Parts: sequence; structure tokens; C-alpha cells
Amino acid sequence: MEKTKLDHEIRQKLVEAGLNARKRAYAPYSKYYVGAALLAASGKIYEGANIENASYGATVCAERVAVFNAVSAGERKFIAMSVVGDKGGAPCGMCRQVLAEFGLDILLLEVNKDGKVVREVTVADILPDPFTPANLGIDPSNY
Repeated sequence: MEKTKLDHEIRQKLVEAGLNARKRAYAPYSKYYVGAALLAASGKIYEGANIENASYGATVCAERVAVFNAVSAGERKFIAMSVVGDKGGAPCGMCRQVLAEFGLDILLLEVNKDGKVVREVTVADILPDPFTPANLGIDPSNY
């Protein structure tokens, strides 16, 4: 699968939006602040920050918050996402599964707190043998 190429301006906006979202993370327990920015096919960028909870299972990752914000706004097709943490970092398994729902070709920019892209991969690269709508015999383009 060929990786999506982003022009420099869009790439920079995605990184900056992820850095901005990270500033709003609520992580009083882990102190692990993460921001994410998701580029929809419409050209709009949706941000998300991790939100922890004293009941750890109720915590939500930045990547899922960004996806849920976008889907709530009516978006269904996504091109790329920046994920910003101290040293970069890949989405967790649950976030990988949520992203796979919307496309294995989504480009992921893993970014450190200084705004440097430390790794660039697709959802397919980090989620081998995914469970997708196709496993249920469903064509996701109908949604």
C-alpha cells in the first residue's frame, strides 16, 4: 500500500494542530499528555486530546477523541492523523482498531513534543490482519 503524500503546508498544519490539542490534554494521573489531529477528506482538521479518569477504564485516547469529533460532525473519510506525545508514540491497539474502521491507508505522523515527525506509517503498517467491516460482509462505502 502506497503512503499518502501530504504537501508541506498541510503536513505542518496537521503537526501544529496536534501540538495545540496536546496542550488541552487532561492527564493528571499518568502525566502522559497526547494530542491528535485528524485530516478529513473535506480538508477540515479535527483535534483530540487524551482525557483521563480516576476510573482508568473510562479514559479516552486523543486519537479516538479526534475521530469521534470528526464523525460527530458528519465526516467519514480520513487522509492523515498526527499523534503528538513527548517522544512521539504509536496509537494504542484500541485506537488502531477505531482508525481501521475508516481506512487502512490513513497516514499517521508520530510527532514529538518539539514538533518533529519521528515516524510516518499507515494504519495498515501498524495493524496487521485487521478486523474491518469487510469481515462482517459490509461495504463501508455505504456509510
